[in-house]
Amino acid sequence: MPEEDVNTASPPANADSPRHTGDRLPEHQVRRALLDLLAEAGTVTATEAAGRLGYSSGLCSFHLRQLARYGHIEEVPHTGGRARPWRLRQAAPPPAAESPTEGFGQLARGLEDESYQQWLAQRDQAPAEWRQDEAFSAVVYLTPEEMNAVAEAVRQTLALYQDRERQPSARPSSAQPVALITRLFPLLPDAADKEG
Repeated sequence: MPEEDVNTASPPANADSPRHTGDRLPEHQVRRALLDLLAEAGTVTATEAAGRLGYSSGLCSFHLRQLARYGHIEEVPHTGGRARPWRLRQAAPPPAAESPTEGFGQLARGLEDESYQQWLAQRDQAPAEWRQDEAFSAVVYLTPEEMNAVAEAVRQTLALYQDRERQPSARPSSAQPVALITRLFPLLPDAADKEG
């Protein structure tokens, strides 16, 4: 696809400040790919995104700035150099009306994300055999029953290793704690999509 075809969004009037969340940035395949990449990798520069997604760094830079202007992502504080790393915008604190279990869910997700960011920052210091991870995501079309079955299959697979938590003697000598985070949720259409 020619790059001029993907640069269709016009910037907001004040290009340096994020727009209110009520303003919607039109859906776009490059921006969607960038958001997915940021969700997987944590932080990326335009050059890194270009290498991973197969677009030019200029195109990735343009769309990263668009996502930032509309409040979807933010620049990561960094020192020196021309590289501008970006990350998904940090979530606002949960509203006060949230139930305790919802608040705990937000806290748990925040800790999961923080742990993953720490892993990314320290990966190069890990022993060579532990320098990879298995981060992946997918969108599949499932019925509610199938979604429950997938969740149960994951639980059953993990149950094979549960005794290692309580019984250190059951662990192989090379075993390390590994975080596994699974989130299955339906992708609901935006209200604007329903009206169209």
